[in-house]
Amino acid sequence: MDPDDSATEQAALPPARPPVPATVRGAGGLVALEGAIAVTTAIVLVVRGLLGHEQSAVSGYGTAAWFGILGGAVLAAGIGLLTGRRWGRAIAVITQILMLPVAWSLLTDSHQPVYGALLGVVAIATLGLLFAPASNRWMTEGYGVE
Repeated sequence: MDPDDSATEQAALPPARPPVPATVRGAGGLVALEGAIAVTTAIVLVVRGLLGHEQSAVSGYGTAAWFGILGGAVLAAGIGLLTGRRWGRAIAVITQILMLPVAWSLLTDSHQPVYGALLGVVAIATLGLLFAPASNRWMTEGYGVE
């Protein structure tokens, strides 16, 4: 076997992926959980609409569509992070930033302090995991930045 052949074979292989740090996997789990809750909410709203609960069709099914579409994207981002896909980080960060005012509203105007505190803690923890040094190093390794 010619040494040049093995070098050509190695050059043809895609570069090895860096291992996914625990911080990214943890954030992925939390984001996937958020997405799963949103998709479950969409299913519950559709079932309620089909059973004829008091609500307008536009309100029930429209809200279900909203939760299904956005929740599906968040669920996909969480699964993406769990499997080491960098594209999930952007969706996850935006989702967590958008959850902070929702948590504040639950804490204050909606008088749901338990849900507001829980959502706020999850959003802040997820952002902390997504911006942890290990997560940042993992992101930069994918772009060849040293």
